[in-house]
Amino acid sequence: MKRLAEQKILDWKDSARRKPLIIRGARQVGKTWLVENVLAKEFKHVVTVDLEAQRNLHRYFEGSLDPREILKGLEFAAGRILPGKTLLFLDEVQACPRAIMSLRYFYEKMPELHVVAAGSLLEFAFGEISVPVGRIQYLHVHPMTFYEYLLALGKVPMAEKVLTFQAELSESLQQAILSELKNYFFVGGMPEAVKAYRDTGSMIEAFSVQSEIIESFRDDFSKYKPRVDIECMDEVFLNVAKSVGEQLKYTRLSSNFSYQTAHKAFDLLVKAKLLHKIPSCNPSGLPLGATAASGKFKACILDIGLMQRLCQVPADIEIAHDDLLAIYRGKLAEQFVAQELIAWHGNDLYYWARDARNSNAEVDFLAVKKGEIYPVEVKSGPSGKLRSLHLMLENYPNCPKGIVLYSAPYKELPEQKIRFLPLYATPDIGDRSLIK
Repeated sequence: MKRLAEQKILDWKDSARRKPLIIRGARQVGKTWLVENVLAKEFKHVVTVDLEAQRNLHRYFEGSLDPREILKGLEFAAGRILPGKTLLFLDEVQACPRAIMSLRYFYEKMPELHVVAAGSLLEFAFGEISVPVGRIQYLHVHPMTFYEYLLALGKVPMAEKVLTFQAELSESLQQAILSELKNYFFVGGMPEAVKAYRDTGSMIEAFSVQSEIIESFRDDFSKYKPRVDIECMDEVFLNVAKSVGEQLKYTRLSSNFSYQTAHKAFDLLVKAKLLHKIPSCNPSGLPLGATAASGKFKACILDIGLMQRLCQVPADIEIAHDDLLAIYRGKLAEQFVAQELIAWHGNDLYYWARDARNSNAEVDFLAVKKGEIYPVEVKSGPSGKLRSLHLMLENYPNCPKGIVLYSAPYKELPEQKIRFLPLYATPDIGDRSLIK
């Protein structure tokens, strides 16, 4: 498989300004794979320390955090560690918060040693320590995008068409891409599920993997105790998956627990990267986050494949729809766009909502490209039904045009300042962020 983050991690290795690297992301998105299958090939020696499985090695981080002292201990257990020749990989680093703290001293006292760490639930570990700001670098890893999924299936020419969107495509190629995108709606981007589907051609195999991943997440919920009730976390996780595309209220996320408990569960799931909060904001200027309303928000979950499993979408019925916007009442399409925007354009994602008497309006997402703000709708049907999009363009003349993502070919309506793009063109609608 090929991942978008591969070049970034290789650039880190060769950078003159290199700092210890922490690879962040939810469980099973491919963090360890990236180190073992891409970065490790660049070194003569690789020393891997799994701080969750090898808890006996925590003692080397308990005393002095001088890297020379730490390496003395680690070498007894793992072998010789030579700056410039050895890659030191601290896996599951969240299990030992002092190992995260030690990264500052590796940067200050042994910068020539390549040190990379990976872990999930890192935000919880960060809450227990002083994070070495300015002394480490980050690489965010997400589920596989539709582009990466196509590469994994060996559909390289199709993947390139997705990455470099062209307005003029033959109808047959357009339909082939949309057909494969429909499959992606159900397989999703978790690497193990993609591999199962690629190797067997069976969605049932991919669904089995998805169910196993969901259960592993639920097993992880026990690690959140005593912060919050794990049954509440499970309920909030499921209810957010069912509510993708809808404005949320914490009181709606749980029927069995208090507002405060549901609020805390939601926040912890966001920290764990299983959910992503999408606040409403005012699109009058940049940065969008400056006007974000913390109490008015939507959310998406980590992966579209996991979403359809959690929601028990009847795949045999829903996959028969020709229009991708008709699948599961359009919720999978909105999850797809949110997921792609986060992977391609950065972790900050917003939408626009106006609450007025007898005149509520909402635009699904806001994208930024070359310093300009573009409202983005995920819709089917004619432009006449895009009332909220027209209203926003009228009220915010700083937005040059609106973008509608749908299941049909490219179309431009210059008199209405609206551009229609096929769903798979999501990578093209914003500035592609550096993964950092």
